[in-house]
Amino acid sequence: MKRNIVITGGAGFIGSHVVRLFVNKYPDYKIINLDKLTYAGNLANLKDIEDKPNYKFVKMDICDFDAFYKLMQEEQIDGIIHLAAESHVDRSIKDPFTFARTNVMGTLSLLQAAKLYWESLPEKYEGKRFYHISTDEVYGALQMSNPEGIEPPFTTKASSGEHHLAYGKDFFYETTKYNPHSPYSASKASSDHFVRAFHDTYGMPTIVTNCSNNYGPYQFPEKLIPLFINNIRNRKPLPVYGKGENVRDWLYVVDHARAIDTIFHEGTIAETYNIGGFNEWKNIDIIKTVINTVDRLLGRPEGADLDLITYVTDRLGHDARYAIDSSKLQKELGWEPSLQFEEGIEKTVKWYLDNEEWLDNVTSGDYQSYYENMYKGR
Repeated sequence: MKRNIVITGGAGFIGSHVVRLFVNKYPDYKIINLDKLTYAGNLANLKDIEDKPNYKFVKMDICDFDAFYKLMQEEQIDGIIHLAAESHVDRSIKDPFTFARTNVMGTLSLLQAAKLYWESLPEKYEGKRFYHISTDEVYGALQMSNPEGIEPPFTTKASSGEHHLAYGKDFFYETTKYNPHSPYSASKASSDHFVRAFHDTYGMPTIVTNCSNNYGPYQFPEKLIPLFINNIRNRKPLPVYGKGENVRDWLYVVDHARAIDTIFHEGTIAETYNIGGFNEWKNIDIIKTVINTVDRLLGRPEGADLDLITYVTDRLGHDARYAIDSSKLQKELGWEPSLQFEEGIEKTVKWYLDNEEWLDNVTSGDYQSYYENMYKGR
């Protein structure tokens, strides 16, 4: 079936992987990459598919309701995969207004435009889908204690599926109560509620997913793993919050894109699906693994750059532990991660070291002026 799908934030880290997957896998679909090209949007992420006949880029702010409604009509959009968001917690602490505008009002703008267009059609919502990608951070934080007294990390099980190196018995489930602690997670929680409200109020066919930390190629180097790869490469300090004891569940970005593909096509309307890697790591252990991997691939003695670790004042409201139970997704739709972290981090570090030009352009900001001029006035 031919489809016309908008992927918002498609020039960003996760979005570019989703765009690439859909463009290559579904040649009969028209894939429209809609992105404002803020600092985190980089069309160089998609150079390998930019000339494909079923791909189109549109520079647009998701808060521009009129422009998006017009696009819906002109392109006869029947599917929206919404990834566009401000996503960096530190930036949200400094500037919460930007996060509320983009993540809340931007999502509402898309929802209302989709509602008005789809309701104007004879078939209305039949065959339509609004898929909203969210984060595990909306759930708040989990404890790192084990009531049985076993010293973590340990191997345990959630409702199904094995967790490696778990740091507690509790996990985030689709039914976990929302309890956001940062302006970023609060803005994402609000957008999640709006998406569900549009289903409950208007009958819009919506789906929400909440995913754990992603890593892999094309991630903007303000995030932990690419930032530290770049700093190790250039022998710069590695700032570690607090003692580096905070725990996160990590998922290779290509596996997340695969999950989005599966859920968009096979997921049940109005359902929520958690997407995670069953793969918990303390930040300090991630950092040491990255250091050892970079040193080895650069031919340096193992651990040569451990002295770059610099402990800094902890982040405000820093959640202790996130851990996703993605059993529902595994059992109902058959998805599971394809890579364990050790394999994924090897591929990730190698990609950044093999793509130093991309990394240097991003860290210098040169990519912004290049694409700003290319799309000026479009």
